[in-house]
Amino acid sequence: MKPIEERVTELLGRLTLAEKAGLMFHTMIAVNPDGTLHDGDGMFPSTSFLVREKLINHVNILTMGPVSPAKIAEWHNRIQEMAAATGQGIPVTVSTDPRHGVIDNPAASAAAGGFSAWPEPIGLGATKNPDLVREFAGIVRQEYLATGIRVALHPMADLATEPRWARTSGTLGSDADTVAALIREYVLGLQGAELGTDSVAAMVKHFPGAGPQMGGEDAHFAYGREQVYPGGMWDYHLKPFEAAFEAGAAQIMPYYGMPVGTEHEEVGFAFSKGIIEGLLRGRYGFDGVVCTDWGLVTDAEIMGTPMPARAWGVEHLDRHTRVERILNAGADQLGGEYCPELIVDLVEQGRIDEARIDVSVRRILRDKFRLGLFDDRRYVDPAEAAKIAGQPAFRAAGLEAQRRSIVVLDAGDLPLAEGITVYLDGVDASVAAGYAKVTDDPAAADVAIVRRAAPFDQRGGGFEAFFHAGRLDWTDEELAPVLELAGRLPTVVDVWLDRPAVLTPLAGAAAAMVGSFGSSDEALLDVLFGRSPASGTLPFELPSSMAAVEASREDVPNDTEAPLYPYGHGLSL
Repeated sequence: MKPIEERVTELLGRLTLAEKAGLMFHTMIAVNPDGTLHDGDGMFPSTSFLVREKLINHVNILTMGPVSPAKIAEWHNRIQEMAAATGQGIPVTVSTDPRHGVIDNPAASAAAGGFSAWPEPIGLGATKNPDLVREFAGIVRQEYLATGIRVALHPMADLATEPRWARTSGTLGSDADTVAALIREYVLGLQGAELGTDSVAAMVKHFPGAGPQMGGEDAHFAYGREQVYPGGMWDYHLKPFEAAFEAGAAQIMPYYGMPVGTEHEEVGFAFSKGIIEGLLRGRYGFDGVVCTDWGLVTDAEIMGTPMPARAWGVEHLDRHTRVERILNAGADQLGGEYCPELIVDLVEQGRIDEARIDVSVRRILRDKFRLGLFDDRRYVDPAEAAKIAGQPAFRAAGLEAQRRSIVVLDAGDLPLAEGITVYLDGVDASVAAGYAKVTDDPAAADVAIVRRAAPFDQRGGGFEAFFHAGRLDWTDEELAPVLELAGRLPTVVDVWLDRPAVLTPLAGAAAAMVGSFGSSDEALLDVLFGRSPASGTLPFELPSSMAAVEASREDVPNDTEAPLYPYGHGLSL
């Protein structure tokens, strides 16, 4: 077989400008529950339109309801057949956002479904265990590979330094050195020592580090477009990316955010030549694929809500000029868009040289060849996908990780004795019945077990509703039922910490308190009843008040005054 570079050069020479442009887009595509190709609807275009008309062959799957791994594999083979009969027959590269946790957010992640279920990334951060993260990423690789998914739109190498940020749960924590150690193993688990036919390419995001969002708002939205560094910690946020580069990360995604008050141009990172060509490619020597975050060029409507292009700092530019800025900055692919005709126009108008297009297309094709998509990895076996994805050993490993991620904040009377009588709020009674007698009368219970999610402000509807942002403290009305129960009998409270909640009102009232990061009732009860040891420690500090959060600096880790529980706190049982 010829060397990959020679094969890339030969194919590149046969491609039309339209085919090259199609390669430079990486957009979302719907997957029907029965594994058939999507015919199009008001939200997503048809598969045929994207592949045959737009000549796009990098797609990020969005499963329309429950779709089994076998059906994803069937869908994968169908879209590959369509691509094989189109133009030069270039195989499709299929990607996905994380899909091994509990959060289902079309902008960031999908719930596990038929794949093995693990804690959210912030829960992996609570284990602080590089070997566990390597095991997790290795299992993800096997499950993705079986279904035809070849690019992981993760890990997030961002740091959780701003407590209010809505994407905290997708990070591995607030401490740069710890996160760097975990990111290294994450990338190696997905890719191996080098990118090859058994790899899943890691698209590490969001360079040069999302997280220090002004006021904790998220850059998906115009009100959260600014990133700020009042503590002067710019370089601190680069540490996890440096670990990803050392591990051989194949691809990088810049964030939407625009830096404010730094030496860098105040435009979204993907529009910044200083960030992409200067910092990423120049300082770090990264020569892999750079794909923008989704939707930087075209205004859209998502879930019935207007969604302007995230062209922060260049909102005044037209679509052609936005694309021109992105290409001149050094990016190779445009995420979440399907307008390759704009690139064709720019070349035909003499605004972009075709040689510049060839530089990006060469990088993109190189990864397709390295992954074996032109050879024996174009198609997958749905029967094998059904056996591999979600197999018992993988599910057991995920459940164990859920247990190990749980943090005991205040042990009180833990562990609980099996066979006692418990009152439940937020816990499945059929699961709890394997540990204790269950009653629906608090007066008849020895202990109450309550599960709550961290508080947040409900912003808009539709797409925006998926982002938990704003306050981290409960209202009096929200707290009242838990405090009333805790006043009647010993109450164990578990809080789902997708963000670092203010738990001060519960600290003196609950008989025991734990934090979880996407753990099942079974995993939680195993720890509460002593069947499994408690070993997790906080991946961020828990603030004592919203005033302390508001006074902290967005780019500085664990910066709130007098935190209720410090970073790394966690009791053993």
